[in-house]
Amino acid sequence: MPILELNDLKAGYGKDKTFEGVSDVSFSLDRGDTLAVIGPNGSGKTTLFRAILGSIPHEGELKKEKNIKIGYVPQKIDLERDIPMTAEEFLKLRIHPSEDDEHSPAKVLKMVGLGEEYLSKKIGELSSGELQRILIAWAIIGHPDLLLFDEPTASVDVAGQETVYELLHKLQDEYSLTLALISHDLSVVYKYANKVLCLNKVQICFGSPLDVLTPDELQKLYGGERKLYHHLH
Repeated sequence: MPILELNDLKAGYGKDKTFEGVSDVSFSLDRGDTLAVIGPNGSGKTTLFRAILGSIPHEGELKKEKNIKIGYVPQKIDLERDIPMTAEEFLKLRIHPSEDDEHSPAKVLKMVGLGEEYLSKKIGELSSGELQRILIAWAIIGHPDLLLFDEPTASVDVAGQETVYELLHKLQDEYSLTLALISHDLSVVYKYANKVLCLNKVQICFGSPLDVLTPDELQKLYGGERKLYHHLH
C-alpha cells in the first residue's frame, strides 16, 4: 500500500478553480521514498503540495495512508524577523500540551543539529540557515510520516545548501520519513532522490531520475531554459 497515491489529479485556485494550477498528475510514493518535483517557475509545483495538504480544492483521486501525518516546510514564511519571539517560544506554538518530553523544543532542536543555546535566540538573530533548521524542527514535531519541503535551500547560501540536504537525509534514515521536495538543481535530484516528477502544469514524466531525465524529456519540461542542463552527468 503506497503512503501516497495520486491518479489524474487536477488542482487550482479560486471559485470553481478558475485558475487551474496542475492537471493530469498521477504517481505514488512508498515509505522511505525521496521524491524530487522539478519544473520551471510557475509550473504548479507548490500548487501540487497544497493539494496534497488539502489546502486547495482538487479533482481526481488523492489517496493517503490511513492516519498519515504530514509535515510541511514552505519556500517562504511570512515571519517578521523583528518579531520579539525566541526560537523556544516559536516552537512551543506548535507543540501540543499533551505531547511528551520527546517533542520538547530542546529535543527537536537537537534533531536538526542545533544546541540548547538556540532556545533563547530571537528569531531576528538567526542566520537564514539557522532559521531554515528551526522551520524543519517545526515541521517534524509529532514525527510526520511524509515531509513536504518547498525548495529546501531557496533562502540558504551556497555553503549551507549541502548541509540542509544532508540533514534531511539523516532525518529520513533515523525517523523513517518519506520526503517530497521541490528543487531546481538536477545534481540534487540525482544525489538524493529515487523518484522524480517532472511538472509543467501537466505531468511530463515520472520515474527514476536515471531513467526519465533524458535530454528529450528535459527539453519538453524546460523548453529553452538550457542553463539547467549543466547539472547533468
